[in-house]
Amino acid sequence: MNIDLTGKTAIVTGSTIGIGHAIAIGLAKAGASVVVNGRKQDAVDAAVAAIREAAPGATVKGVAADLGASEGAAALVAAVPQPDILVNNVGVFKPMDFFDIPDEEWSRVFEINVMSGVRLSRAYAQGMAERGWGRIVFISSESAINIPVEMIQYGFSKTAQLAVARGLAKRMAGTGVTVNSVLPGPTLSEGVAEMLKDEVAKTGQSLEEVGAAFVKAHRPSSIIQRAATVDEVANMVVYVCSKEASATTGAALRVDGGTVDTI
Repeated sequence: MNIDLTGKTAIVTGSTIGIGHAIAIGLAKAGASVVVNGRKQDAVDAAVAAIREAAPGATVKGVAADLGASEGAAALVAAVPQPDILVNNVGVFKPMDFFDIPDEEWSRVFEINVMSGVRLSRAYAQGMAERGWGRIVFISSESAINIPVEMIQYGFSKTAQLAVARGLAKRMAGTGVTVNSVLPGPTLSEGVAEMLKDEVAKTGQSLEEVGAAFVKAHRPSSIIQRAATVDEVANMVVYVCSKEASATTGAALRVDGGTVDTI
């Protein structure tokens, strides 16, 4: 399959590192003009340069905006008013015991993980419909289904994304705009590397080895028995954003290594 997104403009939120960065590279390699987003200008500039190096000849620009607030979403919309593809990837997670999570943390996670995508989808979906084509993707998680006891606040936000994406897909019926969720399992992003760094230092093992041990201990239902790479997740997202995925909408597409033990 030759995925060609030439002439399409794609926004990937939270794309300076991790899964978002890999998605931005994948879309750029497929010919899309890519908009990188992050909170800090220096991180955005570095990501733009890295994507241009990974995808020579690609059109890449950056917009620094904090999407955890309505003002940041408005700034991004003002800078890029008419994208064809929106990947709602930005998100935060932090292992915390339920009884130690204050109200402020619940609100912060909801604003960043859920409302960022709500605001941008609300701003962009109607324009996509008027042009007769669009792709909106929410990067959820297998934690939306397997709520992790060590970070319930994260799981609840990812479940909320599934609800928003499914409802919006039905709202956009017949418009040429598809809306889907992609659910990664444990993935060797920079965020996960940070979470596992103490274990890497203590054991002297590689990040991949520690990641595999984490999966076996905490996600024993995983069929691949390891963490995924960011590129493995990005491959699914690039396909969902393609013209070839025109009959895929309202779906929750798992890239979880078989962790969710259900059909």
